[in-house]
Amino acid sequence: MATRIDGKALAAKVKAQVAEKAAKLPRQPGLAVVLVGEDPASQVYVRGKEADCGECGIRSFPYRLPTETTQRELLDLIEKLNRDPAVDGILVQLPLPEPLEEAAVIAAIAPEKDVDCFHPYNVGRLNIGDPVFQPCTPAGVMEMLREYGISPAGKRCVVLGRSNIVGKPMAALLTQADGTVTLCHSKTPDLADITRQADILVSAVGKVNCVTADMVKDGAVVIDVAMNRNSEGRLCGDVDFAAVEPKASYITPVPGGVGPMTRAMLAQVLKEETGAKVRGIELNLLQRCGAHLASLTDIQESFLSGRTAVLEAISGTTDKMVGFERKYDEKGSYVCGIKLMDLTDVANTEKKVPLEWINREGNNVNK
Repeated sequence: MATRIDGKALAAKVKAQVAEKAAKLPRQPGLAVVLVGEDPASQVYVRGKEADCGECGIRSFPYRLPTETTQRELLDLIEKLNRDPAVDGILVQLPLPEPLEEAAVIAAIAPEKDVDCFHPYNVGRLNIGDPVFQPCTPAGVMEMLREYGISPAGKRCVVLGRSNIVGKPMAALLTQADGTVTLCHSKTPDLADITRQADILVSAVGKVNCVTADMVKDGAVVIDVAMNRNSEGRLCGDVDFAAVEPKASYITPVPGGVGPMTRAMLAQVLKEETGAKVRGIELNLLQRCGAHLASLTDIQESFLSGRTAVLEAISGTTDKMVGFERKYDEKGSYVCGIKLMDLTDVANTEKKVPLEWINREGNNVNK
């Protein structure tokens, strides 16, 4: 009989850790949650996210918009939230009512505030193994595997479902954890032959009992991401739980498995994003001012220690550099500072950077 992976207990543990660490931040993290329309499932999910934020010491900024909200009105709100220093994360609940265009809305969210990891910039960073954020559901699955001592390394991993929200990022994270991953979908032939090879099977299809006992090999780890309702109106996943549980070594129940972890990981992402900030903004903001990144490690180490980071000259001379400073306003809100600085100002500042940074950047200015 399989060990049940207790998502509720692990989510409570994660949220307690987040609350403890969030209390030590210079200011309270903030999440803006935008809900358009009256979809009952979305309303329940959003209320859950807001409740979790409250438990973790995270401020919630709710925005409830009517179904008839126009694309322009929604984009204007997102731009306002992009500029608000008290808002660290923006979450627009999907799906959006027609005729709103989800792709345009996602692209409008500043990448450094895209806690869902839906923005193309963040998706690209995730897939090269250098994420700004990790999408909450796949990240929650990885946390569950870690908690139960299940390493994907050297394992054959099969993911069912190729959505941008779960399937694709799940496959990316398992690959980065050294799993050998097969991503399956509705056009995959001989599906059962593939799933029977899985040491770790993750299902995110959204179809009741689409994973049956004959599709699972003995001893497999089975992760059920889906949230469906059966003919009796009860919550269930993709997996025929009663039939598969005796064959698996570990299995997630529905409800009480992946669902609670998704919301807990959102809180963790916000805490990390508020505490560090640099991972989400260094490329986005510096590219806007025409700068080119120096070493990401240098930027992070300098930023997190409170020093001024000298990045790279953006003119043909060495008398101007791009400075990147960590600042807070009088209310304790984070302010990101990017400015042109004279080398003498940089060298004489109280929070110095190593002189070799200046020399290195000056020597490489035209290269």
